[in-house]
Amino acid sequence: MELFNYTYTWSDFVGNIGVAILIATYAGLQFNYLDAKGFWYSFNNLLVAVLLGINLYYKPNLSSIIIEIFWFVISAYGLWRWYYEKKIQST
Repeated sequence: MELFNYTYTWSDFVGNIGVAILIATYAGLQFNYLDAKGFWYSFNNLLVAVLLGINLYYKPNLSSIIIEIFWFVISAYGLWRWYYEKKIQST
């Protein structure tokens, strides 16, 4: 068994950017820099789902693909809700 026999590709790099954004977003939420119902929280989560989805396209893992699909849909809903609530407040 070779533990470190892994070929790091450009899609891994893209996925790791997504992981970095995910960690930063979670930290921002915990340290009260981000509002869980605000634009940036949902936008960052949507971006994470896309970036990790790119990596999963080239290195598939069914369980992770399912998570990313739901992550994307829920984040898109959060952005829609943010936009809708902002639109209502401005009228």
